[in-house]
Amino acid sequence: MMCAMKFRHELVYDAPPAAVFEMLADPAFREAACAAQDVIAADVKVERTGNGFSLVIDQLQRTTDLPGFARAFAGDSAQAIQREEWPDTTGGTLRIEAPGKPTDVKGTITLRPEGSGTREIVELEVKMKVPLIGGKLEKLLAEKIAAGMDLEHGVGTDYLAGKA
Repeated sequence: MMCAMKFRHELVYDAPPAAVFEMLADPAFREAACAAQDVIAADVKVERTGNGFSLVIDQLQRTTDLPGFARAFAGDSAQAIQREEWPDTTGGTLRIEAPGKPTDVKGTITLRPEGSGTREIVELEVKMKVPLIGGKLEKLLAEKIAAGMDLEHGVGTDYLAGKA
């Protein structure tokens, strides 16, 4: 039986949770974040629902930064479909699918007030259903997710400061 790798990543914004929520629900912000991550192509769809929103980002990512053994598994590029469901402004669920690949990434996103700012907490279970090298692939995938979140944070900091 394979166990999922636990992943936690925290980002701090110098803006109140309501402003961070509105940023995360803005398709223009999400498109800018995809561009900062140097994706090949991204289709961003946001639908406002009550006090929350639903998000789907279907993107084609480069794999040239992966080690050879992982690139052989992933291919020249990889499709990732990011789905977020936010029932309200405090948090939601996140799922990342890779069609045709034996991956399972799911978890939660929480926005928590911190002083005059916001702490965004992402907690995921990352699972690669691949014998022998699954653990190594999970670690690489978690590192790639964290790097993407850090790039998105940089775009978000500029967005919240009115520079985007």
